[in-house]
Amino acid sequence: MTNLTLLIPTKKEAESLPIFLREIENLEYKKLIVLQKEDIETKNAIKNFKNIEILEQQNNGYGNALIEGINKTNTEFCCIINADGSMDPKYLKEMINECQKRDLVFGSRYQKPGGGSDDDDIITLIGNYFFTLLGNLLYNLKITDILYTYILGKTSSFQKLNLKNSDFRICVELPIKAKFHKMNLICLPSYERERIGGKKKVNALKDGLLILIEITKYFFNRKVN
Repeated sequence: MTNLTLLIPTKKEAESLPIFLREIENLEYKKLIVLQKEDIETKNAIKNFKNIEILEQQNNGYGNALIEGINKTNTEFCCIINADGSMDPKYLKEMINECQKRDLVFGSRYQKPGGGSDDDDIITLIGNYFFTLLGNLLYNLKITDILYTYILGKTSSFQKLNLKNSDFRICVELPIKAKFHKMNLICLPSYERERIGGKKKVNALKDGLLILIEITKYFFNRKVN
């Protein structure tokens, strides 16, 4: 299905990305890898792969990688799937089938039955439960995993959100703005695998505070732009 682009945000994933690309190389989707210009090691690690497109970020940050990738996408559908191999591509078929009648489909580690994670620790588990509960209470999001960005949707819907956050706060900006736009959302269970290699890019305490501020600010300023 060539009307789907896999948007793969990448930062220092020379160990993980080649393995993940081999896993998905037979999938007939476009593969757009977004990375920083100075990430030479990762570029060298994937230089022999065919049928991939590399987009060098103009600005830094996970959020910026998503924003620039979404703006670059020209297929009907787009799916955010990380370079570390933790997001299992086996769910893509079900997600795109659901997206035929919806705007966005969220993978969820906490949707039962079938959801789960090999990467959670007690801090991220409690944090995710708290932030998801808060998002649902404040905005009636009706999602079960607010911090997981395994999301497949119509490209036009992604672009309509006019996302702004350059960092991990984009994970909560996205569903909240989708709710403000009255988009049709659904969660599907998704099991998060252990990342292939490298280190987590998230600082639980620092990013947790920023995410808390991000969630609450929309309650007082309910603008979609």
